[in-house]
Amino acid sequence: MSILEARELKKVYGEGENSVHALAGVDLEVNKGEFVAIVGTSGSGKSTLLHMLGGLDRPTSGRVLVNDVDISKLKDDELTIFRRRKIGFVFQAFNLVPVLNVYENVILPMELDGEKVDKDYVDEILETLMLTAKKEALPNQLSGGQQQRVAIARALAFRPAIILADEPTGNLDSKTGQDVLNLLKISAEKYSQTIVMITHNDEIAQMADRIIRIEDGRIVTAGERR
Repeated sequence: MSILEARELKKVYGEGENSVHALAGVDLEVNKGEFVAIVGTSGSGKSTLLHMLGGLDRPTSGRVLVNDVDISKLKDDELTIFRRRKIGFVFQAFNLVPVLNVYENVILPMELDGEKVDKDYVDEILETLMLTAKKEALPNQLSGGQQQRVAIARALAFRPAIILADEPTGNLDSKTGQDVLNLLKISAEKYSQTIVMITHNDEIAQMADRIIRIEDGRIVTAGERR
């Protein structure tokens, strides 16, 4: 069952001779519960594609559907709310608030949305990601791997349907990166969430259920579902 779709997705930056076609008509379908890795060289369009799928940027043309909702048609304020409730983001930069402890960083999106925090659920996520002992710690008291796990916990806490991860292991050494990805995969399976991750690391990409390759703004291989 499809949970995320891109249809004839195009993104053009600039005009005339200076225009850059970052996406040149991308069609993509991701099923519920699937873990998909999107790989490509620098400038291939993979980050642009992820930003379009997550509603962080708007396409020049084409559509993005999340749970059959065309997010391309949502107004800015509607899109902000939809994105916060339905899509979790994990970036290469951890984007933690330095004056908030681990627990406060994890529940921040829910508090911004006025949602009641399910403390038992948050504690369960922290335990799954091996962060229980660091609950009161500030970001500067954590290792890079621990900070990334906090970012993952924050993405999971709102129970989003989809997790979008942009080079989530880029600032980590290879072993820590593998450990973090293993935990992300375990967490997503446990909470029935879908992962779309971009990476330039083929070894990391092999952990996914399916690998999609993008070149010059076009998908060249969509991969076989395992």
